[in-house]
Amino acid sequence: MKIKLLFAFILVFSVNILNGSAQEKPKRSVFEIKIYHLSSSSQEKTVDQFLENTYIPAMHEKGIKHIGVFKPLKSDSLSGKRIYVFTPYTSAEEYMDIASTLHLEKGMEYPLATHENPPFDRFESILLKAFSGMPGYGTPQLTGPKEDRIYELRSYESATEKLFHNKVKMFNSGEVEIFDRLDFNAVFYGEVVAGPKMPNLMYMTSFDNLDAEKAAWKSFGSDAEWIKLRDDQQFQNNVSHIDITLLHPASYSEL
Repeated sequence: MKIKLLFAFILVFSVNILNGSAQEKPKRSVFEIKIYHLSSSSQEKTVDQFLENTYIPAMHEKGIKHIGVFKPLKSDSLSGKRIYVFTPYTSAEEYMDIASTLHLEKGMEYPLATHENPPFDRFESILLKAFSGMPGYGTPQLTGPKEDRIYELRSYESATEKLFHNKVKMFNSGEVEIFDRLDFNAVFYGEVVAGPKMPNLMYMTSFDNLDAEKAAWKSFGSDAEWIKLRDDQQFQNNVSHIDITLLHPASYSEL
């Protein structure tokens, strides 16, 4: 009798452990997008050298990999005036620990960084929390030449916080899956928790070239599952403004 009770206890304990594990949600990553504002080619060169030779190696030492560095296309009026840096973190705590002390470490100073000769005009930092539908980030499986690749950064603003969360729910309820099925090669999807255009979400997809980007969006627009999701009454009027930025990777970008 005691043996039977013991086995019953073990069985119940094991089931509870399994159920608990099944109910645990994947930990959602935290992302930073830093945008450098530049006004000269010398500033662009200085920031490039800093990112490639100092920032990325320093982040590697702290266990942070896959730093993405991107620039506007040459046809964009902001070409040569912006550099976008994507850095993934495992948690907000990791971000705070690293971001608040990184500038104190040896070698993190910009060369010739004086009041009269600043390495950039200004930079802005956007902090995001990954969607539950994609709790981490992706490393795109692209095959085309790196110089032809397109990284599309989108920002969707909403009129209210409630509508913002409704749009995030829409992504998590099928939109992310549609992008995956149509080979959009997403880098990340994130809720902006600190930034200049809140409430908004941002996400980045990637393509071998501009033709592939256009073809993917054409397929998306006519996709039956997307049309069904788009027309669902619970997801109406949840976006008030969209910004689209087409980027190409820097030669030293890890994404």
